[in-house]
Amino acid sequence: MTEIVSCVLGEDAAKKITAVQCSNNVISDRIHKISDHIQDELICRLKNSKMFAIQLDESTDVAGLSILLVFVRYPFKGSIEEDLFLCAPLETNTTGEEIFKVIDSHMSKHHIEWNKCIDVCSDGAAAMIGKIKGTVTRIKSVAPKCSSSHCVLHRHALVTMKISYELKTVLDQAVQIVNYVKSRPLQSRLFKKVCEDIGSQHQSLFLHTQVRWLSRGRVLLRLFELRNELKIFFTKQPGSASTDAFVDLLHDEVWLIKLAYLADIFDKLNVICKALQGKTTNIFTVNDKISSLENKIDFWIECVDQHNYECFIILNDFLKENELQVTSDVEKNIHEHLISLKKSLKEYFPEKLQDMNWLQNPFADHTKPSMLTVSEYENLIDIKCSSSLKQKFGAENFDLNNFWIGLQDEYPTIVEKAITILLPFVTTYRCETGFSAYAYTKNKYRNRLDAAPDLRIQLSDIKPNFSDILRKYVKKFHSSH
Repeated sequence: MTEIVSCVLGEDAAKKITAVQCSNNVISDRIHKISDHIQDELICRLKNSKMFAIQLDESTDVAGLSILLVFVRYPFKGSIEEDLFLCAPLETNTTGEEIFKVIDSHMSKHHIEWNKCIDVCSDGAAAMIGKIKGTVTRIKSVAPKCSSSHCVLHRHALVTMKISYELKTVLDQAVQIVNYVKSRPLQSRLFKKVCEDIGSQHQSLFLHTQVRWLSRGRVLLRLFELRNELKIFFTKQPGSASTDAFVDLLHDEVWLIKLAYLADIFDKLNVICKALQGKTTNIFTVNDKISSLENKIDFWIECVDQHNYECFIILNDFLKENELQVTSDVEKNIHEHLISLKKSLKEYFPEKLQDMNWLQNPFADHTKPSMLTVSEYENLIDIKCSSSLKQKFGAENFDLNNFWIGLQDEYPTIVEKAITILLPFVTTYRCETGFSAYAYTKNKYRNRLDAAPDLRIQLSDIKPNFSDILRKYVKKFHSSH
């Protein structure tokens, strides 16, 4: 534009054009400057912090590039903060060694000490937890104080995956029904038309996917709700072996009883899974929810033994609506599945927190915890006898992290121990939400984009100071500034 105007209208007009913001790099440049400012602030906070914990995960983007996300949690000004520490591509392999090299290089570049890292949370993949070259193993070799934890969401998913052959067959057949409709655009449109004609509450099914924690519960629940619509839909289809088999299944009362139970149990497990997600989840939240689930499973087993299915709402309504009884074989399948769930739960969640009750509620009556020294226990007694702290503990907007960090100046030793317990991540939830934001930002239309700066601005809780950005990163101000 500048060259054309210069030739046609002269140099004076060309100078006016140069004042117009039309460079395709201007927005990108600003994003990078804001991102750099946020990263500099985070690095400064980590250098001044005594400890931090990390969570990490890797995934492949739309361009086939493997992306590593690392989030960090650290104490800062009376609270525990979380932020994106690293978003970087893995150019070649995605082995534990390569992942560690990328993280270690970033740490060295910004002069952050590994000995401040007290915990690393991962999804439990072989590349992460391998005993010799796993990322977690390599981190522990350079961070002597570092412990490791397996994401509770992935552990919960592993618990729910164990299922008997009989119920697994029902689940597979349910997925086949869904795939027949959802994987064919014509069938999807025809099924939607059937639902509209009947006046159904829902007009589509959900696809089942192994990599989404809530998938099975939602798929089975929607399938069971639309079972009558599916009967009509498959009956209208031209005769084929598959559609005839689906019609037979949807008329089979025993199969529908098993499907109703699966929809019920996975819906209940979804409630627990959603409760374990979020930024504020800590080890006490996890312990409470898992203990609750264990007790509920015991209760469900008792109900099944007494032939009482009121705890399974979908199944109970189906039985009453059709005046049916659960057969002994199906009852045995349900009983065995619940026993298997309980066993898996104890296998994947062996941790117990009896010795940490003082941290969750310092005002309850406690004997001296074994993890506390004599002086620390005396500090705990001082806290317990403080009426002002007790009032603060029971406040409406109470936060356990902020409560303990607020005592750092007065009781530094016991607070440091409390922070060491509260600081570690218990899930890779932030990484999962980070990958969702990454997929939205770097889509098929922008597959060459370096999305790391954009992602840092999206996911960071640090508010950029634009005065500092202009002072530090902008040498010459553009007229649009």
